[in-house]
Amino acid sequence: MKKAAVFLFSLSMLSILVFTGCAKSTAPTPSATPSPGVISVREESVVIGEGTEYELGGTLTIPEGAQAPYPAVLLVHGSGPNDRDETIYANKPFRDIAEHLTSKGIAVLRYDKRTYVHPAKMAESFAEITVKEETIDDAILASKLLKADERIDKDRVFILGHSMGGMLAPRIDAEGGDFAGLIILAGSPRPLADIILDQIAAALETLSGEQKAAAQEQLDTLTEVFARLDTMSDEEAKGISLTGASAYYFKEMAEHPASEYLSDIEKPVLILQGGKDFQVYADKDYVEYQSLLDRKPNVAFKLYPELNHLFMTSTTGTAVEYMSPGKVDSEVLEDIAEWILNAKS
Repeated sequence: MKKAAVFLFSLSMLSILVFTGCAKSTAPTPSATPSPGVISVREESVVIGEGTEYELGGTLTIPEGAQAPYPAVLLVHGSGPNDRDETIYANKPFRDIAEHLTSKGIAVLRYDKRTYVHPAKMAESFAEITVKEETIDDAILASKLLKADERIDKDRVFILGHSMGGMLAPRIDAEGGDFAGLIILAGSPRPLADIILDQIAAALETLSGEQKAAAQEQLDTLTEVFARLDTMSDEEAKGISLTGASAYYFKEMAEHPASEYLSDIEKPVLILQGGKDFQVYADKDYVEYQSLLDRKPNVAFKLYPELNHLFMTSTTGTAVEYMSPGKVDSEVLEDIAEWILNAKS
C-alpha cells in the first residue's frame, strides 16, 4: 500500500481535484469612496467558525456603489490544502473570480481551507476524515455567515464549486447550505476513485522504463483497493492508508453520489467545463452531467474548447502551464456574473 500511497500523493500536488459560529472582522481593508454609478471592490476580513477548533480566515468582497442588499456567492475549492485564492503555482483563480464578480455588484466570500490552516490537527484524525470534515462543514458555516450579513440578500446566495468543490456543491446545498443556485466549474458526477485512476493512467503515458513499471504497480494496487470499497466495512477502510486520505475517505464519498442530489434538484444550476482540461474530462465528466441533467430546464451548460482546469487558456496540455501566470478567461467571468444576476429561483 505504501507505494500506491506515494504515487497518489505526488499526483494530488499537481491536481485541483477532490482531496480535508461565524464572525466578521471589524477591520475591513480601506477603499476609496466610489463615484456615483461606479462599483468598487472593498475587501473585508472574516472568520469562518469563530470560537471552534477550526477557525478559518477568509475574505469577503463587497461591491461598494451597488444597490444593497447584494446577491452573493460562496467559493468552494478543489482538493488539497488550498488557500482562499485557490493558489496553484503562479495562478489565483478564486481571486480572479471574486474581483470580477464583485465589480459587477455581487458580494463574494472565499476562505482558507481547513487542511491548509490546520494540517497537524487534521492529521490527528487521519483515518476518520471525510469530505464532511474537510470541506462540507466549513462551507455550510460560510453560507450562514453570508446570510447573516444585513448587506447580503439571503435569498440570493449562490455556491460556486471548482473541481472537487463542484463535485460536492450539490451535497453542501442539501446538507445545510441551502443556496439559491449552484455553479459547478470542472466538476464531475463520477466517483472520485474513478477520476483518480484516470489521472494516474494518463500520467503513466508520460513515463518510461522502470519508472513506468513502478507506477503501473502502484496503479494496479489502487485499482484493487478502489474495486473493493463498496464491500469494505468502515473499519477496514479506515485501516487502509493511501497517503493524503484513507480508503474510508473514498468510501464515504462514494456513498453520497452527486447524481442522487442532482436528480431531483429544481434550483438553477450552471455547469462549466474547459475543453482542454486534463484533470476532469469534457468527454467523460461533462457529458455525464449532460446525460443526467440535459432535459432539466433549470440547468445550463457551457463548454470552453480552449480552456484548461483553471479556466485559463491551455498552452501545453500539461500541469507545466500552471507555473505560468494567467487569469481566468474573461468570457467565463462574464458568463458567471450574468447567470447569477439573472438566475430565477
